[in-house]
Amino acid sequence: MADSEVRIVNCPQCGGPSRYEATNAYRPFCGERCRNIDLGAWANEEHRLPNQTPQDDGDFENTSLQ
Repeated sequence: MADSEVRIVNCPQCGGPSRYEATNAYRPFCGERCRNIDLGAWANEEHRLPNQTPQDDGDFENTSLQ
């Protein structure tokens, strides 16, 4: 990609256009507001990373339903 080309991505918070370049301190977000909304969601535990890897369907084959 040439220096003059700017990659435009969708902001993960609002869905609007966001400049994905070094001069955008909030990338991949479009601005400070969207970044802070996302940070607040993590702080309120609205977003979580899985605490374990998902089990394969094969793990459930011999499990009886209750």
